[in-house]
Amino acid sequence: GTLSAEASLYAIALSTGLRACNHSTEANFGFTARIGDGSSWTESTAWGINELQVAELAAQVVSRAKASRNSREITPGVYPVIFDGAAFADLLPWIIWGMDARAADEGRSFMSIADESGKPAGNRAGEQLFSPLVQVLRDPSHPLLRSGNFFGNGFNNNYLEIIKNGIPQSLSYSRYWAAQKGKESKGGYYPIVMTGSDQSLADLIAQTERGIFVSRAWYVNYVNPKTSEVTGMTRDGTFWIENGKIVYPIKNMRFNQVLPDMLRDVDAVSEVKRYGGNVVPGVRVKAFNFTSVTDSL
Repeated sequence: GTLSAEASLYAIALSTGLRACNHSTEANFGFTARIGDGSSWTESTAWGINELQVAELAAQVVSRAKASRNSREITPGVYPVIFDGAAFADLLPWIIWGMDARAADEGRSFMSIADESGKPAGNRAGEQLFSPLVQVLRDPSHPLLRSGNFFGNGFNNNYLEIIKNGIPQSLSYSRYWAAQKGKESKGGYYPIVMTGSDQSLADLIAQTERGIFVSRAWYVNYVNPKTSEVTGMTRDGTFWIENGKIVYPIKNMRFNQVLPDMLRDVDAVSEVKRYGGNVVPGVRVKAFNFTSVTDSL
């Protein structure tokens, strides 16, 4: 495992007269446990090292590694899935990156609108694209983050609603594209905060008749950037859920999934935790597409 802590000071001075300075701290804990053919992993990030629950997380990882031994193979297909927050944190940014205004306006994004001839005709900001449970913010002042309040280009990194009740509220405009379209550039969509609930992951599992629990998403990459379809693999503990309980470990599988469809199918979220620079909950989706079994741990 790894345990690190750092403090940083970032200052900016522009010829326009802008002067700003940020001071921030960050601590990170990553831990992998392997026992025979069982494996588990987690990561946790906080603004201070004393905020990390190292002993609790390590015990959880060891327990999950033991439970993942002697996995069974199931038939790939479409299943309900509960994602641990660490796994969902590896998927959500891929769809947020697709919310670029220029890509949408030029027909290169799932946010694009085309006319009858197939030519770009605007974007889908303001449409109900996702589950109402999907609420995504840029919130550097979130208590789990306490990050800087400006970007390297001098733009304010302040509170911004990105997705509200499943409806994209805005797109990310570069300075150039904002000038072309007469829009305001508000900087990038970082840090990402998705709101959760007061439920635990155990609560989500207890409410699930059958499905798959995914601890980690690995080697995620685009298959089709325009539709935000990605591929990747599960890793470090994948389990079958039945009648509200984890009943046995299953072999890891490769997935191909259109991420806007995944967010449309969100039907439950857990409490939030911080992973790297983002804050996300554990998430349950009604349908997720697995394409093949892999031999990885």
